[in-house]
Formats: sequence, C-alpha cells, structure tokens
Amino acid sequence: MDYLVIEGYRSAAEEFSSEAGVIPPVDFESIESRMVIREALQRGDVEEAITRVNDLNPEILDTNPALYFRLQQQRLIELIRQSRIAEALQFAQDELAPRGEESPEFLAELERTMALLAFDSTSSPPPAITDLLSPAQRMKTAGEVNAAILESFSQG
Repeated sequence: MDYLVIEGYRSAAEEFSSEAGVIPPVDFESIESRMVIREALQRGDVEEAITRVNDLNPEILDTNPALYFRLQQQRLIELIRQSRIAEALQFAQDELAPRGEESPEFLAELERTMALLAFDSTSSPPPAITDLLSPAQRMKTAGEVNAAILESFSQG
C-alpha cells in the first residue's frame, strides 16, 4: 500500500484498499494532487508546480529552503532550455543569487547551472553540466517535491 501511495498509483491503491480491507494511510485526493505536481515538473512547468504545492500546503516551501531553491533552479534550467537567455539572467540575479549568498551549496549549484549559458544549441556542454538538461533532472526535482509533500502529511 505504501508503495502505491508514494508512487502515485491511485487506482491501484484504491483497489488494494478495498480488496485487502486495508485502511489507506492518506486521502486518495492527495495522491492525485501530487501526481499533477509531478507531471507539471516533468513537462517543465515549474511555475504551475510551485502554485500547486502552495495550494496543497504553503508551509512546504516556506519551511524547506533547499527544496524551494531546487524548484527555482529547475525554473532557471527551463528558461535556459527555451533559449530565453535575458530572462534567465534576470531570474538568476533576482531569485537565485540572493540564495547563493546564503549557502555555499546553493552557490555551487547556481554556478553549475549558469555554466549552461556558455554553450549554444550547436555545441555540447561537458558531462558535468549536461545532466541538468536531461529528463532525469526533472524527475529528480519531482521526486524531491513528492517526498516533501509526503513528509508534510507525515507519510514519509
């Protein structure tokens, strides 16, 4: 049951619950909400994901600065991926640079992300930063958000 709930298999969790007579650990609606957020991140719509996380529980991002930074970093990656360079630079300066000053870890990640700007679509970035543009990066961010939401529901 835990696996089905954590991974977002709502219909399977509902079926398992009814057939096995197991009381579900969470409301099935929360599974749907988490999956909508995951899908938004997987398609690169970070703004929608942030809005939906805040609708679900505004304290999640308020109490987890590392998660908020990861979401903002993903938003920057998406701007760079879309070749919206001026907007990416402004966003990095306004939103991420102040957070980089707070934490050496954030600063290192910001520098790694900003290195993507040195390469255009015809050249290939080095492997150390190429992974930021991979679908796995979106999945990683979505997994971190999913884990934070589950934790906020005391469902680690």
